[in-house]
Amino acid sequence: MTMAQGESTTDTQPPARGLSRNVWAATATSFLTDVSSEMVSNVLPLFLANVLGASTSAIGLIEGVAETTASLLKMVSGWLSDRLGRRKELAVLGYALSACAKPFLYIATTWGAVLGVRFADRVGKGLRTAPRDALVADSTDPRKRGLAFGLHRAGDTGGAVIGIGLAILILRSVEAGSGVLDRPAFQSLVLFSLIPAFLAVVVMALGVRETRRAARAAGTSAAGGVRSLGRKFLLFVGIMTLFTLGNSSDAFLILRAQDVGLSVSSVLIMMLTFNLVYAAVATPAGALSDRFGRKRMLLLGWSIYVLTYLGFSLATAGWHAWLLMLVYGAYYGLTEGAAKALVADLVPAEARGTAYGVFNAAIGLTALPASLAAGILWQGIGGWGGWGASAPFAFGAGMALLAAILLSLLPLQARRQEA
Repeated sequence: MTMAQGESTTDTQPPARGLSRNVWAATATSFLTDVSSEMVSNVLPLFLANVLGASTSAIGLIEGVAETTASLLKMVSGWLSDRLGRRKELAVLGYALSACAKPFLYIATTWGAVLGVRFADRVGKGLRTAPRDALVADSTDPRKRGLAFGLHRAGDTGGAVIGIGLAILILRSVEAGSGVLDRPAFQSLVLFSLIPAFLAVVVMALGVRETRRAARAAGTSAAGGVRSLGRKFLLFVGIMTLFTLGNSSDAFLILRAQDVGLSVSSVLIMMLTFNLVYAAVATPAGALSDRFGRKRMLLLGWSIYVLTYLGFSLATAGWHAWLLMLVYGAYYGLTEGAAKALVADLVPAEARGTAYGVFNAAIGLTALPASLAAGILWQGIGGWGGWGASAPFAFGAGMALLAAILLSLLPLQARRQEA
């Protein structure tokens, strides 16, 4: 399909020389959301393990169920945004629901309660992600698609940097230098995180305009369903699913860092530097994918991932984990924007919401077995003791290597689109 057949430039899609208001508003929304989320999410595994006494298998269950919930809804919300020709309302609703769930972490006293909050939060994420990604793609010239998604990821990660920095300051203030995460310290983080969470909802509601393209395409992709997305897209999703099977929740990286000697404050600083690298790499990597190809960027990033996870399996000191997380930030920066842009490249414009829903759902649905497997490999389950802290990372490296080999053999060519 050419742009002349259904992708004419609108007030939300500027010429190739710039990015639209929608891209900047979506980036600002993600920035604020990550300021809020990262103030809490990086210490949540430590709160579960150290304060609530949850096992690694329970933490894996929480993360897996949360991401699976989000994934199922991403597929539905993406399809619905195509069907209705409306992206913005679903995105705003999703951000609002996540913001409203966060205060309940303040009163959580069991890991089951945390699971309930994470479930509600991920429902919100499931509602917003596919429509938001489709909105960014709808609002961007194809020649700038990698740049747009790279900028969005950089904004998202820049928010993480600020959020972690604020978390460090708050913890140092309330802990009085003790270095121990207790319930009052965690509750303080939750309270402060509410401000940017609700600001993000306001920015999305007031800053984004619905795209004409989505309205014109309303209902046109419903009949074709997943079959309309094409064989190459579905094969790409299959390879991404294989990769994700070994890519357990980053909560296990945080637990591994603590396992090799980092304190709570050091873990937060480690995550801050990780996100700095991620943010610095994401935008130029997205722009490079416009020029040199998405597949090359993904293969480079996955190669770095293999080496990083092998490193985590062998780490014996805190500085090892810190250095590896810096490299891990480069992996994220190289791959996140390129993968999102590649989805839009491979499918027709009227099916983008569905495509992002399928893409995100396939990855997220795999998060449950991936996180459960990581917890079991590490600590075991029932009477079986597992293989120790190195096992989930060695498994992840092996799965990523296999996925990279398959991706290298898959011919990927974007649909022809005229600027």
